[in-house]
Amino acid sequence: MTEANPYEMALAQYDRAVKYLPLKRGIEEFLRAPKRELTVNFPVRMDDRSVKIFTGYRVHHSTARGPTKGGIRYHPGVTLDEVRALAMWMTWKCAVLSLPFGGAKGGVVCDPKRLSLQELENLTRRYATEISVLMSPEGDIPAPDLNTTPQIMAWIMDTYSMHRGYPVPAVVTGKPVPVGGSLGRAEATGRGVMVATREALAQLGLPLQGARVAVQGFGNVGSVSAGLLHAAGARIVAVSDSRGGTLNPQGLDPRALVRHKRESGRLDDYPGGEPITNEGLLVSDCDVLIPAALEQQITAATAERVRARLVVEGANGPTTPEADAILAARGVLVVPDILANAGGVVVSYFEWVQDLQAFFWSEEEINERLERLMVRAFGEVGATARDRGVDLRTAALIRAIERVAEAIMILGIYP
Repeated sequence: MTEANPYEMALAQYDRAVKYLPLKRGIEEFLRAPKRELTVNFPVRMDDRSVKIFTGYRVHHSTARGPTKGGIRYHPGVTLDEVRALAMWMTWKCAVLSLPFGGAKGGVVCDPKRLSLQELENLTRRYATEISVLMSPEGDIPAPDLNTTPQIMAWIMDTYSMHRGYPVPAVVTGKPVPVGGSLGRAEATGRGVMVATREALAQLGLPLQGARVAVQGFGNVGSVSAGLLHAAGARIVAVSDSRGGTLNPQGLDPRALVRHKRESGRLDDYPGGEPITNEGLLVSDCDVLIPAALEQQITAATAERVRARLVVEGANGPTTPEADAILAARGVLVVPDILANAGGVVVSYFEWVQDLQAFFWSEEEINERLERLMVRAFGEVGATARDRGVDLRTAALIRAIERVAEAIMILGIYP
C-alpha cells in the first residue's frame, strides 16, 4: 500500500469543507498554507561519545486566534509534510473547541526506542534549544505527542527556563504535576475519546452498556479510552499495538492488558485472548472502532470491510479521504480526530491557564470542565452536520474554518 501524503489529506479535507463557506479567495488561500516553518539539523552526543546529526521541525499553521499550540513527536517516519498536516489539524481542533489557540506541531526524525535515557535527554534539550526561537508562553506552547512523555516535557521546560534564568512552566504543557503539570492531563485525550464515543452512540440510538469496542493503538490514548469505556459498561473485544494485538469476543480487562504489556512488552501473547493483527482488528466484529495509533490506518481497501457502526478517531488523521467517502456511503458514523481526540489540548489549555495564574484546580474540576467543553462541541458539530446535510468531519471543519476566518477578518491584514 502506498501511503497518501498527510498534508494532501489535510488539504483535501479543507477543500471539501471550505466549499460550504462564503470565504474571500485571499482568506481561503491564506488558510491552506502554514504561517511559518522551521527545520533544524542539530548534533547530539551519544553514549559512545560519537556525535549524530538529527533533523527536527516546528510548524505554525495559524496565529489568528492566539498563540500556537501543538505536540512534539519522536518517530523515524516524521516528515515536514506530516508536521504541516498535524499543525493544520491542530488549528481546526482548537477552533472546534473554542480554545484561544492556533495550531502548531513539531517532530524529530528518530527512533526513541533505540536511544538511552541520557541520549534522549541530550536530543530533547538540543532540539528545545533549536526551536526556542519560536517557543514562549505567549507565542508557541509545545505538548506531548507520539513517543514523547511528561519527562520529555519537563526537560523542554527546564532547557527553556535555563536560557531565561528563571522557571517558565507555562512554556510547555503535559509536564509532571510537581513542576507545574495539571491533574487529569495524562488521561485527558482518552477521556475525551470516551465522551465522544458516548455522545455518538447516543446519536445512533445505541447503548454504551455492552457496546463492543475495538481499540487500535494501546498507548496512552488507546489504553485510557479502553479503561474508561470498560468502566462505563462497554465491552472491549480487541486491542492492538505496533506488534499486533489480542481478541476476545467475550471481553478483555484493560487493566490486565496494561499489566501484561508492561511485563511482556507485547499484547499478541496475552493468555486471555487470541492473537490478531492490526489490520485484522480494524475489520473485527465490533460496534465501535477506535483507531488510536498512526495516520492512514483506515484506507479505501479497509473501509469496505469495516464492520463497526461507529469510528471514533483517537489518532490524528487515521482515515484517508477515500475511506471517509466509503464509510459514509455504508452508513458508518465517523467522529473526526479534531473533535474526538481534542481532550488533550483542552486540558493542555487548562494547564497553561493554571501555570500563568500559579493557581491550580482539582482533578474533579478539570474533568468536569473537560466534559462540558466536549459535550458542547459535539452538540455544535452535530447541529451543523444536520443543518448542512454533511458528515461530522466536514461539519467540524466548517465550524473551525469559520471561526478562524472570522478572527482573520476582524484583525485585518497587516500592514
